[in-house]
Amino acid sequence: MSNAGRRVRAEIVIKRVIFNVLFIVVALVAQTGVLGQNAPRQATSLVVDGNVENRLSLTVADLRRLPVQQVEDVRQVRVAGAPSAESGATRRYAGVLLRDVIAAAKPVERERHDLRRSIVVATATDGYQAVFSWAELFLSPIGDGAMVVFERDGAPLTASEGPFAIVSLKDTQPGPRHVKWLERLDLRRVEN
Repeated sequence: MSNAGRRVRAEIVIKRVIFNVLFIVVALVAQTGVLGQNAPRQATSLVVDGNVENRLSLTVADLRRLPVQQVEDVRQVRVAGAPSAESGATRRYAGVLLRDVIAAAKPVERERHDLRRSIVVATATDGYQAVFSWAELFLSPIGDGAMVVFERDGAPLTASEGPFAIVSLKDTQPGPRHVKWLERLDLRRVEN
């Protein structure tokens, strides 16, 4: 076979490989629904329930009646090992400490040390959950940075995050306990 024939054959093989890769990518995107994906439904209130005396259904206006904190957060966010476009950007949040929200519902301690064996499960409208122990919220520095936020950079949270979200600013990794589309907080006792 001549050099020209080999070149044509190689070009055909390369085009087939590119076509097959594109076909697989399109199939995966279609299967996962990435292109048509909308933000999860927005919660109209934040429910606080579980082992509490007062079940609460809070709006942003209700949260504003609690002690509001204004905090700045600068995070080094990495995606696939490399700094992301948002890395190093300062975010300014307004919200209330998670422990203040839980305290407003009046946690119930039926038996001695119940609260020390309790967790707070934060649930988003898309089903995502994060967990905080009662002890880390009320007895450690983590509690000073675990917040229910309703503003970012001086404006209400956008549909991509809110109207309610949790940020845990004292965690060494910023993502796992950042709960967007927050709709529920449940105080639960961990059984032996």
